[in-house]
Amino acid sequence: MNLRFDLPWLLAGAVVLPCLSALMFWRWHRRRLVRLARLGGERAVRRLAPPLVRRAPLARAGRVTVALALGALAFAGPRWGSGTAIVRTEGIDVVLAMDASLSMLAEDERPSRLERLKQEVRRLRAASPGDRVALLAFAGKSYILSPLTADDGAIELFLDNLDPSIVGEAGTALAPTIVQGADLLRAARGAAGRALVILSDGEAFDDRRASLAAARAARDAEISVITVGFGTEGGATIPLRDGPATVAKRDADGQIVITRYDPVLLRDVARAADGEFIAAEASDKGSRIRQALARLDQQQRDLAEGLSRPLRVAWFLLPVMLLLLLDAWRADGGSFDRLRGLLRLGAAAFVLAALPGVAQAQSPRDAMASFRAGNPLRAARIWRGEIATGDRRPVTLFNYGTAMLAADSLDAAAEALERAALSPEALVRQRALYNLGLAHLRRGLRADDGDPRSLEGAIAAYRALLLQRPDDADAAWNYELALRLRQQRRGGSRDDQESQRQSQPRERLVVEEAPRMSRQQAEQLLSSAARDEKETQARRQRGTRQERPSGAKDW
Repeated sequence: MNLRFDLPWLLAGAVVLPCLSALMFWRWHRRRLVRLARLGGERAVRRLAPPLVRRAPLARAGRVTVALALGALAFAGPRWGSGTAIVRTEGIDVVLAMDASLSMLAEDERPSRLERLKQEVRRLRAASPGDRVALLAFAGKSYILSPLTADDGAIELFLDNLDPSIVGEAGTALAPTIVQGADLLRAARGAAGRALVILSDGEAFDDRRASLAAARAARDAEISVITVGFGTEGGATIPLRDGPATVAKRDADGQIVITRYDPVLLRDVARAADGEFIAAEASDKGSRIRQALARLDQQQRDLAEGLSRPLRVAWFLLPVMLLLLLDAWRADGGSFDRLRGLLRLGAAAFVLAALPGVAQAQSPRDAMASFRAGNPLRAARIWRGEIATGDRRPVTLFNYGTAMLAADSLDAAAEALERAALSPEALVRQRALYNLGLAHLRRGLRADDGDPRSLEGAIAAYRALLLQRPDDADAAWNYELALRLRQQRRGGSRDDQESQRQSQPRERLVVEEAPRMSRQQAEQLLSSAARDEKETQARRQRGTRQERPSGAKDW
């Protein structure tokens, strides 16, 4: 059962308190017998005051002793089994745009600019666990790694696999990164503050005016922009692997490339957005970023956290209460009136305690039957009632969001499924990501000029799902469909658009009480995803790489 206690030293109370209780009862009984002996002989006392002559109160001593022992065990904090806890926290929405160009491999910051960047991101996450974070990797173009999420496990997995091969296009382009990060934050729901944090060495080769214009557009959208520098102005070479050896990168003319930290562009971008610039020389950049974000409005959130051993105090306090009620009734002489009152009280408490269980047992079945009978609106109303009464479990949010998706209410579906996708249970999280991507994809398919942010949301959701389940063929189909549709929206031929209309997403609406996945199964799944991450992302990028002009900088 894997039992443990939060305060194991209190377990001594489970032995000491019952012993003290038994000793006190024995002393009380002895003193009582002495007082009765002063009144006269036993027969006289029995004849004059029969209630005073009683045996030793062994039953009462036993009840109180057991109650004290159980109470001491409850105070020690017993834990066993597994469960889920709802943790209330506050946070903002943050997009971390991380430079993954070749220049970030330079070792003028130890162990390298890129590894130092990862360290600062981890420090930031440790200082702000309530924030929802999305990850962008950028080099010659910007690439969404993860949608907004509070799942530290997923964020850590993406960080571990971040390197220049992720993006697939060399160079450094800051303007499209700012645009994509701002679009991702505009699509976020809620009243939380929004911030775009750009972590780079500043050595960008795109149009400087476009980067400043994108920063001003982010400012107009009330998005705080923070730029963070890495590297040194003296610069360093870029080490590349060449088989077992490491060589310095050379340009098209055969000269060794020296990459230098450029604070000017990062400072100008932050100034254009009325944001903040953190220089590469600053120490503990993660804490400085947290201080810069502290002025933004935070939103209260309820996050579901998996617990390997939840607190089980009620299992001990309930018998304590019953034993004390029984002792109170027996101490009153066991009168029928007192018994009747206690029974009424117990019945009322039982009914009140059972009502939530009855509601949870009946309503989900009715909702499930309605959904399977083709009435998703009625099912959604029932699950919405469950949520209104306090049931905010990820599986309930998933069921409600899926019912709204089946009813074609895409905005409400996306909002509920985004929250369900934060579930610590792998199976619920994966199904929520699939249906969340489907909701965004349907919205993007509604019209040729549909909202491009919907397609970005679909791509991000299916990418996160494929990271966890690389073998999901339906998710891969929908992911490729969203990529093709986005490409055509950016400028495709009419024939391509006509063929696109004939492609439909693969729908897979699943509504059920999802079974729990064991911790070992989840760890195996994440380990498999980590091994396949680089290969999967590299495969997706091969078809989207662009030829760079001869002589263009590619670091």
